[in-house]
Amino acid sequence: MSTAAMSVPTLNARRHATFIALIAVSGVAFYKTLSALVIYSLSDESSSHIVLIPLVSFFLLYIERRSIFSITTTSTGPGIAVALSGVILYWFAYRGPFPQEGNWPLFFATLSVILVWEGVFLLCYGFAAFRKAAFPLLFLLLMVPLPQVILDRTIHALQEGSTEIAYLLFQAVGTPVLRNGFLLSVPGVTIEVAKECSSIRSSVALFITCLLAAHLYLRTGWKMFLLVLLSLPLSIIKNGIRITTLTLLSIYVNPSFLTGNLHHDGGFVFFLLALLILWPVFLWLERSDRPQEPTISTT
Repeated sequence: MSTAAMSVPTLNARRHATFIALIAVSGVAFYKTLSALVIYSLSDESSSHIVLIPLVSFFLLYIERRSIFSITTTSTGPGIAVALSGVILYWFAYRGPFPQEGNWPLFFATLSVILVWEGVFLLCYGFAAFRKAAFPLLFLLLMVPLPQVILDRTIHALQEGSTEIAYLLFQAVGTPVLRNGFLLSVPGVTIEVAKECSSIRSSVALFITCLLAAHLYLRTGWKMFLLVLLSLPLSIIKNGIRITTLTLLSIYVNPSFLTGNLHHDGGFVFFLLALLILWPVFLWLERSDRPQEPTISTT
């Protein structure tokens, strides 16, 4: 094996070591933000996915490493510029004109950390690798916690949609139902589709699952977009099914279904139901996206 052939992996090994070292240094520098982010993720069900996002992103970089790191260079100027913009944004997050309530500081501080990481990547590996790693790097944006005002509006939209779907399902199965805002009254029980019933956590999980599936298994842009887009209405539909199912079970089987384990911890069951509904669409998209084998003429 020639020396030239060995130089690429050797050089990349040095780049990897530099990248990991700089990420570790940034972890120490931004310890306050990262620790606050972990605490927030573990305490808020709408953001429980946050701690997993960097792991998934770095795993994607690993499994796609042959393509991403096939061409690497050092982009010192652009890399430092992107990282520096992250540092400046971090300063503004806590001392600038941004609102200091409603989770805005953590929103901007987390965004600044991601900018620093992406600047470090650009510095170590260059534009060609940065373009090929676009999805794993942009995937890190899912780490950014939503400001409270945006989160509240998102949950409200899920409540509205879930209540409407449940109302229509009750009518479809012939159960008398009255709706008053987020209150649904059926014979024997009145339920409220509260914030805790918005299913925000499983909706985010479904969105991320569709996003990863689209990236890993689809190649055509509109098909990728369609799969991800379908996760949004499907999140509302599956939550409406969940509300209707639990209510009917409480009426006809046992009232404890509205307070038992299936109510509090059964989101995963209905998440799997959503995947089951989406599965035929995914198969159609994936099979139609496979490269067509050339036909050989026998004439």
